[in-house]
Amino acid sequence: MRWEDVLYLQGFGTRRVCRALILSGAVAAGADRRPVFDPDEPVSPDELVPDLPFWVEGVCWPYRPRAYLMLHKPAGYECSRRPSAWLGVHTLLPAPLRRRPAGAADGVQAIGRLDQDTTGLLLLSDDGAFIHRLTSPRHHVPKVYEVTCRHPVDEGQIQRLRAGVVLHDDPRPVTPAAVERIDVNRLRLTLTEGRYHQVKRMVAAVGNRVDALHRTAIGPVVLPADLAPGQWRWLSADEVAALQAAGGVKAPRPETR
Repeated sequence: MRWEDVLYLQGFGTRRVCRALILSGAVAAGADRRPVFDPDEPVSPDELVPDLPFWVEGVCWPYRPRAYLMLHKPAGYECSRRPSAWLGVHTLLPAPLRRRPAGAADGVQAIGRLDQDTTGLLLLSDDGAFIHRLTSPRHHVPKVYEVTCRHPVDEGQIQRLRAGVVLHDDPRPVTPAAVERIDVNRLRLTLTEGRYHQVKRMVAAVGNRVDALHRTAIGPVVLPADLAPGQWRWLSADEVAALQAAGGVKAPRPETR
């Protein structure tokens, strides 16, 4: 692999743009910031170790063969790459993450959807197999939501949710993996399947209404308290491995040097 290839695969533009960045002296390699001036210079294996930094126009980037991210989604954003009435969540990410070549649809993709008015944990990746495993209904990866209801939640509503409710488009009862009352108007629901507006429809089916919905966890990964709305970070290697295990994927063996 050449340095032009590295920049292209990490999302820094077309090959022509990446070549121009290198020729202009805007690229440096490794923690010692060694200048790179030749786009065709072969990249040392030591410089392609995951997390090893490289620099583009003075900004440090960790080299990542695949991108695995978490985002604290704020209200007022759509998860679609072609949003209609609201801004897309992808606008909250740096341009290289939006441009990483990933097949038919370039850039990282949201893993599942949250409505524009739903906040909380959203995962994104450019690894198609990883996305499929976490969204496939066969794998039942649990997702935890905190629900603020319009009216006080009584014991009868909780029991009906635990027993399962029937939604108008499916005669089979929908049963959460867990239901917990947080306070008078708030619930914590854990779901292992994802249907259209599922939480809102389940709460409506027991005679209440959702005023606010916030996702706090997906599988073993919990939204950190210090990640503010609109902020993102890379998933750690341990978090990726735990999600792969939750989705039925055998985690890869760690790289050795």
